[in-house]
Amino acid sequence: MPPHHPTTVYLSAPDMVRLVRRKGLSACIAGVAERIEREFLRWHDFDKSARLACHSAVGVIELMPIADASQFAFKYVNGHPGNHRHGLPTVMAFGVLADVATGTPCLLSELTLTTAIRTAAMSALAARKLARPGSRSMALIGNGAQSEFQALAFRDGVGVRELRLFDTDPRASAKLAANLAGQGLELRLCASIAEAVRGADIVTTVTADKSNATILTPEMIEPGMHLNAVGGDCPGKTELHRGVLEAATVFVEYEPQTRIEGDIQQLPADFAVTEFWQVLAGTHPGRSHAAEVTVFDSVGFALEDYAALAFMRDTAAELGIGETIELVPHSPDPKDLFGILRDAPLRGATSAAAVADRGMRLRAAA
Repeated sequence: MPPHHPTTVYLSAPDMVRLVRRKGLSACIAGVAERIEREFLRWHDFDKSARLACHSAVGVIELMPIADASQFAFKYVNGHPGNHRHGLPTVMAFGVLADVATGTPCLLSELTLTTAIRTAAMSALAARKLARPGSRSMALIGNGAQSEFQALAFRDGVGVRELRLFDTDPRASAKLAANLAGQGLELRLCASIAEAVRGADIVTTVTADKSNATILTPEMIEPGMHLNAVGGDCPGKTELHRGVLEAATVFVEYEPQTRIEGDIQQLPADFAVTEFWQVLAGTHPGRSHAAEVTVFDSVGFALEDYAALAFMRDTAAELGIGETIELVPHSPDPKDLFGILRDAPLRGATSAAAVADRGMRLRAAA
């Protein structure tokens, strides 16, 4: 049998922009949400672990692995709230899908744009199961890079029609309002969190500050609200006052990880929570009555990225987007890795004489 030549599909950031524009953002969010639900219903098929995090004074860099019997996935992702000062996104990510049988990396993909899509998809999926039926108004606290995706996911997936916007930076709210103009949403810029939250059916918090913040306090919470807490996602970073959690029914993605990173890090280890997959599987009812306050303490879990990578891989193949790269060196004899250094031609190699001649000509021109 001739030796296998491993190749990897590569989806660059420009590729992903092209994919989302051709498929449609709403279709991508809906497709990722459907794929997340499908994978969560296979919960016990996956080898799961909390993500590995390296913290610094200015941010965090994380690796998020997961695997089933056939595919392994991981995401590299950072969170640096001060990155806007350097002209960089707060969150940047890429990911890999690999074949479990051989370990061959099959897909290398951007995940910065994709993470915003999958986070919004997960939020809307949870709200469909946990918010009161007929929820139409949402307060959106934190109007940065992820906010448009959240707004459109809740418009399409939940039926939200009114958005109350608040950010400590008025320019962020103005940016969000401009981007959502003509998108079928009634927008209201609010002067405070309390004003935005008052009377809302759903409250989404997606703030970036790396601190134990208290964005929502107990006196702001009204019976029947659903709280979608997205921004608290690492140790020392919270958004909800502990009293809000204590008075609510709390749902999480993967409990061992959320205990460390989520808003429930403030509470004792025996504080009762429900993993969301149980709601999808029908083993837990989710919301039990109209006046119940529900919280989705979302920190982001690797299974969601697995689902997003699989969806984007399939969509890229459907649309003919992406390229094939040689991420792994190929040797006719897999046991002779050294041999590729001896036998392979040096592509683009330049002789020392040619380099010297070019240098002389450049000096003469100067």
